[in-house]
Amino acid sequence: MTEADYLNDYPNILLLEDDLLLAMDMEDHLLQTGHNIIGPFSRIADAMDAIPRNDLAGAIVDLNLHGELSVPVIEMLRERDVPVIICSSHAELPDLKSRLKDLPMLPKPWHPQKLNRLVAETFGASSTA
Repeated sequence: MTEADYLNDYPNILLLEDDLLLAMDMEDHLLQTGHNIIGPFSRIADAMDAIPRNDLAGAIVDLNLHGELSVPVIEMLRERDVPVIICSSHAELPDLKSRLKDLPMLPKPWHPQKLNRLVAETFGASSTA
């Protein structure tokens, strides 16, 4: 079995987060729980470029990237039937909450147990930790 075959046994999760430390922390956690990470990306354009080029089990998307809402990424993922978890401190704003009401929310600061639960429920992927 090659390294590529080994990595293909794990689900691909796209990660879009503009806070470098949070992105690295979440990436480390997801890698330790048996996932491949596509990204992490901090720009909407980079995430949108990666979406059609990868077989994604799901995506974890920060809602506000340096003042720009990631709604275009969320819409592209939805069009491709890729499940999305919103990770944001802005998700509770009334207008955004109503637009994204059917998507699971992971508030910041995020907690590993809640992330594991949401990943299992939303992506159908269980963690190994």
